[in-house]
Amino acid sequence: MKNQVIVENIRISFETIKSHILRTILTVLIIAFGIMALVGISTAISALESSLADNLMMMGSNTFTIRNRSMNVHMGNDVRRARYYEPIRFKQAIEFKESFNFPSSVCVFTYATGTATVKYESEKTNPNITAIGTDENYILTSGNEIAQGRNFSQHEIVYGSHSAIIGSEIAKNLFVNNEDPIGKIISIGPGKYKVIGVIKQKGTGFGFTPDRQCLLPINNVRQYFSRPNMSFIINVMPDNTQSVDAAVGEATGLFRIIRKNKLFEENDFDISKSDQLLQMFYENTRNIKMAAIIIGFITLFGAAIGLMNIMLVSVTERTREIGVRKSLGATRLTIRNQFLAEAIVIGQIGGIMGIILGILAGNIVSIFTQSTFIIPWAWIAIGVILCLVVALISGIVPALKAANLDPIESLRYE
Repeated sequence: MKNQVIVENIRISFETIKSHILRTILTVLIIAFGIMALVGISTAISALESSLADNLMMMGSNTFTIRNRSMNVHMGNDVRRARYYEPIRFKQAIEFKESFNFPSSVCVFTYATGTATVKYESEKTNPNITAIGTDENYILTSGNEIAQGRNFSQHEIVYGSHSAIIGSEIAKNLFVNNEDPIGKIISIGPGKYKVIGVIKQKGTGFGFTPDRQCLLPINNVRQYFSRPNMSFIINVMPDNTQSVDAAVGEATGLFRIIRKNKLFEENDFDISKSDQLLQMFYENTRNIKMAAIIIGFITLFGAAIGLMNIMLVSVTERTREIGVRKSLGATRLTIRNQFLAEAIVIGQIGGIMGIILGILAGNIVSIFTQSTFIIPWAWIAIGVILCLVVALISGIVPALKAANLDPIESLRYE
């Protein structure tokens, strides 16, 4: 019986909505806009966070990097300008790698050039290939994988052999007839190199991609791409992902000794963790989320006033109907629940519309950042609850007014 009453109330609510369609549409749109602001902005931020996290994983997860300059970051009001220090010499980098006893994988590498052209027979790439001189641990610490072939051997690293591991995009552009790149001789600058491996495709993020990288043995780069003040970079990936901070502390102390930093001096090098950008992003998006919440609540407050106005007008227009219902035995509770049901139906229609529009609007960002489609379940639940609260607050006064009408006076109303 109780379920039948609820179904009947909902059915009557839809009939009433149809009879006042214009006012209902306006109220629904106001509610939908408020929910869309909440869900849309939250979805967009989640898409950016997902994209940034994916790209940081691309550069190596749970790793930290030691270099002679800090990052230049401008994110919201948080501005961190790059600081430059003396170049990290090859001898210093190797001494660190050999002396660092913390359970981890350590890689030493340097950038040979960022404008290399790679050639194979009559095919060649654009001059936008990044050539990197690496050791055997670069693939592991950078978060890459070998799709074909193998990694560098210790012999190739020590003797600086003319071997190369190329990115998937380079392989695709040079070997157009589905040739196997392994064992082929390619030209990088003035030198000839034998392809021993191909890096697994990862795509592009924030201008960074391993698909256009060409890895060479570090001693080969020191010999053929040498330049004044060449600085080397150290990647460290602890064996235990929970011990990154401990490894950073250990590495800082060791490298200060290698760089001969005195006790009262600051570090003359920079150590950055792969998740620092993500943490900065989280901190800066808090204010954006708060602004979205404020905008949403202000809009929902306006929607609540509009919905209450519609319900009060509905009570006035349906005074005679209320009188007829009471004369046929409808109780005050039945009348009150009828008008509350109408308010809840209007609120939920607006909420559902706002959630759908918010998800679609927010995921426009995921299209541009090539991240996964985001469905913010938590904010969907919050949106539904908020619409219910708005409907109850807006509908309770008109519902009580309708329930308290005198049936005799209502029947006389014109």
